[in-house]
Amino acid sequence: MRTISHYISAAAILCMLFTAPLPAQEPHTATPENRLIAARQQMEQAAGTQQQRQLLDEIAQTGTFVAMTTLGQWLDNKALQRTAARGIAAIALAHPDYDGYLTRHLLARALPHVGGKQRKAILDYLAKEPIEGFVSHFNGRDLTGWKGLVDNPIAREKMTPLQLADKQQAADQRMRDDWRVEDGLLCYVGHGYDNICTEEQYADFEMLVDWRLDPAGKEPDAGIYLRGTPQVQIWDIARTDVGAQVGSGGLYNNQKNRSTPLVVADNKLGQWNSFRIRMQGDRVTVHLNGILVVDNVPLENYWDRSRPIFPTEQIELQAHGSKVYYRDIYIRRL
Repeated sequence: MRTISHYISAAAILCMLFTAPLPAQEPHTATPENRLIAARQQMEQAAGTQQQRQLLDEIAQTGTFVAMTTLGQWLDNKALQRTAARGIAAIALAHPDYDGYLTRHLLARALPHVGGKQRKAILDYLAKEPIEGFVSHFNGRDLTGWKGLVDNPIAREKMTPLQLADKQQAADQRMRDDWRVEDGLLCYVGHGYDNICTEEQYADFEMLVDWRLDPAGKEPDAGIYLRGTPQVQIWDIARTDVGAQVGSGGLYNNQKNRSTPLVVADNKLGQWNSFRIRMQGDRVTVHLNGILVVDNVPLENYWDRSRPIFPTEQIELQAHGSKVYYRDIYIRRL
């Protein structure tokens, strides 16, 4: 026979089940960004043309901007150019927000290898008024478009043009010593804490960049400085002694506003990761591997917390004493 206390106990248990915090969940790994990372890795080991075509189709199905530029690398391969061209067209035509000179250049190269409705759609697309869109900021061959780091924005604004030029010359030499292009990747090979900086300055922008930490590094650690200000953090999440278990992508140096990411979305140490960073005014949104980790959070001025963030400044890739790789760096002004 069931007593009243039995039903009360059962109700209490149900209440606990529905109100207790859920266990931590692993981030969904099958995002378009992670599918692209996996397909690109498989492409390097593909056995034969048929498998390569299948992988190019998989890359196209991810629909990302970087997938489109990745397909462009195969337009000169006679066995694969039709597959690559169809994928480029499918992505560009399905994503009007990808419009820009780079997209139009890829479509113009793809045009001779497609037909029918896709060909007509490309011709209509190319007839429209162009916009700048995403611009590539790493050519895979050398350090064109990059410079060394001179102090911080506040220190630089106090220098005379001659002082800044002298310091920039020395910083550029350090950059050439510490940064290399290895197998088409931008790589930090130095031993200190030296950033590489865009020659151009930016106000509001969106940035795409892939990064990979070297698992053999002593303390794998890096970051992205936005308008010269630290930073969107890159961690080896196994470094629990420094709090890295919170995951990459957070605005690490914030004090008043949130500094940690919403969720851990990192891939395994030594694997590639993809950032999409958007900055408007002082507010930053970050997606890591297709997962939202920072949602419209103000970035504070680390160099002088009494001042607002700089309205215009350079973007910097940080190295923190350990080898780090970057690739597919695209920026568009908003």
